[in-house]
Amino acid sequence: MLRQVERLPRRIAGYFRHVLRCLTGGSWWRGIALLGGLLTATVLGALFVAWTGLVSVSAHTEHWAVTRWFLGFAMRNAVETQSIGIEPPRLDDRTLVLKGAGHYETGCAACHGAPGKPRSLIVQHMIPSPPYLPDHLEQWDPSELFWIVHNGLKYTAMPAWPAYERKDEVWAMVAFLQRLPTMTPAEYEALAFGPTPAPGDGGSSALLDTLSDPLGPVLADCARCHGAEGLGRGAGAFPKLAGQSETYLLESLRAYANGARKSGVMQPIAAGLDDEVLQRLARHYAQLPADATVPATDEADEAVEYDEAELAQALRLAEHGAAERGVPSCTDCHGPKSGPINPAYPAIAGQYAEYLALQLELFKSGHRGGTDYANVMHSAAQRLTPEQIDQLARYYASQPWEAIERVTEPRD
Repeated sequence: MLRQVERLPRRIAGYFRHVLRCLTGGSWWRGIALLGGLLTATVLGALFVAWTGLVSVSAHTEHWAVTRWFLGFAMRNAVETQSIGIEPPRLDDRTLVLKGAGHYETGCAACHGAPGKPRSLIVQHMIPSPPYLPDHLEQWDPSELFWIVHNGLKYTAMPAWPAYERKDEVWAMVAFLQRLPTMTPAEYEALAFGPTPAPGDGGSSALLDTLSDPLGPVLADCARCHGAEGLGRGAGAFPKLAGQSETYLLESLRAYANGARKSGVMQPIAAGLDDEVLQRLARHYAQLPADATVPATDEADEAVEYDEAELAQALRLAEHGAAERGVPSCTDCHGPKSGPINPAYPAIAGQYAEYLALQLELFKSGHRGGTDYANVMHSAAQRLTPEQIDQLARYYASQPWEAIERVTEPRD
């Protein structure tokens, strides 16, 4: 009996060889023709079934179990393979986490939920349904999460990052996602919404109360990242907007809206607003006091002590540039100086060092633009060394954040 069982595989193989010889007559050419005919029949059969309309595309019914397995198997292996070689930066950076939190609430929470917030009822009826992310993130490493956020996933309604060049923004999302599984609802609220004042609390929120729709809700959304005072919540994740020129702010918003200035965070927001709202937003932030005090928050940057010798060296670089590298003066366009400056140039004294360094890196790589003067910064930033970028960012961050004198601004 045992010998018969051992011979069984050889008998089966022999049987198939016999059938194959009968079908092909021992000819390789007939075998290839037979295989081609079978493939053609399979394709034509599939097309016929699809043509009849019998294939269900209803989102009311789930995929077959084998379909779910195959799609998950293919996706998992594709992400693992195509994320090879992606090296994550330091992901415990508070600035990255804060920046990712602001966008997650706007662009992700409706589909994927958040601590204390279930997924939208609508997306729960999608096939496949977007997963509740806090429960599914631990199965992916940072490089794989980066690939998914950066590239999106076909047939899942998961889009690619709107500004593909802005890998820094994608890493901010990954940094936040790494924290999400252990985050409490209170921690999520604090990160995603910040200390936004309620209407009637006084201060800058009083100005929000005087603004009619549609600007009021838009400003409330902007305040989650930029703060009601326009001072960026005291952290380098978001720039200070208060006291910037109306011209600069409006041109920046328009550049975000039309995609000339790349940002997967800002572009979807600005593109959804009409030009009148963009103008009113620019005017609002231009009128906020530039010398207001940043509210005390858990995420606010601690006071940084700067080395006087380093600041003196950076001051020379800011005022005179670096002739040997073709770097022009910074103060001629951005101040601080005694005379007025072009309203299309931003004030950067007192801006956050992390934000300034990032913008210089984006200019250097050619990934920031949008206004008529972007080419000037591309040329200047490309000649800066990493040490000079750090010096300039730290120097300007050490200066007082205040409004600067400008030439007369044109009104639209």
